[in-house]
Amino acid sequence: MKCIIVDDEPIARKGIRSLVARIPELELMEMFNNASSAAIYLTSHPVDLVFLDVQMPGITGIEFARNIPKNTLIIFTTAYTEYALDSYEVDAVDYLVKPIEFERFQKAVNKAINYHALLVTGEKENIEEVENDYLFVKSERRYFKVNFEDILFIEGLKDYVILQLKDQRIITKMTLKAMQEQLPASLFFRINKSYIINTRHITSFDNNDVTIRSHEIAIGNSYRDDFFEKFVTKRGGFKKGVL
Repeated sequence: MKCIIVDDEPIARKGIRSLVARIPELELMEMFNNASSAAIYLTSHPVDLVFLDVQMPGITGIEFARNIPKNTLIIFTTAYTEYALDSYEVDAVDYLVKPIEFERFQKAVNKAINYHALLVTGEKENIEEVENDYLFVKSERRYFKVNFEDILFIEGLKDYVILQLKDQRIITKMTLKAMQEQLPASLFFRINKSYIINTRHITSFDNNDVTIRSHEIAIGNSYRDDFFEKFVTKRGGFKKGVL
């Protein structure tokens, strides 16, 4: 995968470059200290993956991400955890907090490699049939029966959705909005722009995140009131803000 690094800090660029060098599947093309220069480069050089700092002078990483080519993937790199939720708004593959450990970096890159393979094949896959407690999803030229109960959560990335089940993942080509329309609202809840969760599998939650097994999923600002209305206020539990 061809990649570039966009970060205004020289030490950060050097650190990410050393991490990239340890992964054979990555080919570093260029490094930039600002988003404007990177945007010019992308107009004439196809790139598969951008390691992108969030907070930079001039054009921020979030602003830049909204205007990159459709098939270019993004992994955010930043020292500020509060920007994690913003990364969902631009379909980022992952969000890495500096200083970045290699194991965490490799996990994010592996995720990007898998998604890149989907974008390259571009196979048109979708939902074939929906019943009361299951649906059939086409993936890799086969139809899989997926019981609603087995879905932990669903992640959207560009034109694809990833169904995270108890024991496997199924990836199909469709938007998260189209998928949501096929699911029973009594069981599934849109938690932010990029995720739909199965409410029966919620392990715990606070004002900011929902935990499902080992996965932490951020509660989007525009979804927070509905979430607490549905899962706290109506059940006579704690009120938002006092958890």
